[in-house]
Amino acid sequence: MTFLRGLFEARESRSIQNPAVPLTATTLVDWLHGGPAGDSGIQVSETGSLAMTPVWRAVNLIAGTCAALPLRAYRGLTQVPARVIDNPHPDMTPFEVGEQWFIHLCLWGNSYSQKVYDQQGRLSELWPIDPAAVKVGRRKPYPGNPSGKVFTVGPSDIAYTPDDIFHIPGFGYDGITGVSPIRVWTQAVGMGLAAEKYAAKLFGSGSLMSGILQTEQRLTPEIAERLKTNWKTKVAGIDKAHDIAVLDSGAKWQQVSIPPVDAQMIDSRKFQVVEIARAFGIPPHLLGDVERSTSWGTGIEQQSIGFVVYTLRPWLTRVEQRLSKDATAGGATPAGTVVKYDTDGLMRGDAVGRATYYQIMRNIGVLSANDIRDAENWEPIPNGDEYLTIPVGGIPQTQDIAKPATPPLMDTK
Repeated sequence: MTFLRGLFEARESRSIQNPAVPLTATTLVDWLHGGPAGDSGIQVSETGSLAMTPVWRAVNLIAGTCAALPLRAYRGLTQVPARVIDNPHPDMTPFEVGEQWFIHLCLWGNSYSQKVYDQQGRLSELWPIDPAAVKVGRRKPYPGNPSGKVFTVGPSDIAYTPDDIFHIPGFGYDGITGVSPIRVWTQAVGMGLAAEKYAAKLFGSGSLMSGILQTEQRLTPEIAERLKTNWKTKVAGIDKAHDIAVLDSGAKWQQVSIPPVDAQMIDSRKFQVVEIARAFGIPPHLLGDVERSTSWGTGIEQQSIGFVVYTLRPWLTRVEQRLSKDATAGGATPAGTVVKYDTDGLMRGDAVGRATYYQIMRNIGVLSANDIRDAENWEPIPNGDEYLTIPVGGIPQTQDIAKPATPPLMDTK
């Protein structure tokens, strides 16, 4: 058992779904609210964590960006059709299905989909399944299920195999499941939710008045209202800024400010944005925290490339390799098919940088004019498939060679 698995199962061992856990009022409340409570006293669950705006933005950013990337299947260097990724669901678009995969990975650490086969027994569709409804176990392997992994969905006792369920495990995968990030981050997410709840109660209590007018005289409601109106008349408005107010009838003005503990709460909410950004591996400015600088470079291009390389690339690789290993089997695509996301659009940089890169690659014969036009989503031109050759001490010349089969736009090895 890995350390992460032990940590996860230690928390799961307190779940009401564990037969060893007695059914008490506390465990029942935890279960009804969808998750255990950390030291903050706030119930934390995968879906409940989305109420924390930095979590919502982080999941939305990773899932939306990854799902929007073109997903292509290749056999060697030739792109081949793959219905399972081109049209994975009768009612959902490829983007919507892919977005579900990454949302489930970000929150539950696992994504599950039902495999649907056509009349010829070929895998044709993938229907997303709620990860909260899936339990994964392992039984004795046999030829029809060499891994021994089995899945149960909802209250059913039917044991499904990997031939029935397409499973994308996340970080910490030990052969059974990945680890739920939100359950590991229970304390950090719980603190953020607690801070938001505290702030809401602070403003909801209506105790944020700017000051108090005090007098030793007993005032009727009418006189008190008239005194407040006279005060506002004397001091309200930009024209009366820095003016001097004179109070009569023994009235005294007392300024009211936010207590230090409440001011500290505001700072803690800012800190939670950085905590969530750190947990998801996202630059804080992409979550709306623009007060702190980033060490990922001085320009937007460098920051974007860093985000793709260090954060998105592992998420994309998980899905690519699982699709290549499982979803292209069963006759859905030819044997040896590899599935890759095209991240070239995220890595291309600014127009000047791309032009310089294309010019260099064109001059050394690596790219043709049509290769460049294809990368920019432009139509090909006649005689645009010629590649340049550079003789020693000479001027680049063209060579008429057959254009190679369309390669992946980015080598991810």
